[in-house]
Amino acid sequence: MSITEAAVASISTGTYNADPVHSSVGFDVHYMGIGLFSGSVADINATIDSGELSGSARIASIHVKDENLKGHLLSPEFFDAERYPEVTFSGTLNVTGTSVEVPGEITLKGVTQPATLRGTVTGPVTDPYGNARYGLKVSTEIDRTAFGITWNNDMPDGSKALDNVVTLSADLSLVKA
Repeated sequence: MSITEAAVASISTGTYNADPVHSSVGFDVHYMGIGLFSGSVADINATIDSGELSGSARIASIHVKDENLKGHLLSPEFFDAERYPEVTFSGTLNVTGTSVEVPGEITLKGVTQPATLRGTVTGPVTDPYGNARYGLKVSTEIDRTAFGITWNNDMPDGSKALDNVVTLSADLSLVKA
């Protein structure tokens, strides 16, 4: 179902903040060619203001299934969380029906690269407290090496254990400010 022109205008001209309890940001990367290594970031912030999406995620709040791996991800070999505590994104929302495209820039480990988020927008709905809400589910792929994240491990056949392509995803519940 397409959202109405009035709804597109509302999300494109209003101000909406991510509800941190009902929003999530995650990542997936292929590992050893047969599976995925996945994680999420708990401390996130996102706002749409007059059609501009901006967001950040605190690296220290990363969650993976193994605490030893979390420590490795926070180290200079990966995110270098002490020197670069946040990942940020900013871009312009383009809504067509239920589809959304957000060309913009992502900054990770002090490096800024272009990135386009693609996905869907749902709503608006009015929550039980009278607030207007939209749902925004988007993802993009980045090359981690473009951000200086080059750690890897050699497999016995000479291939690398960790793929360079990482899928980033966000599922946001946005509340009118």
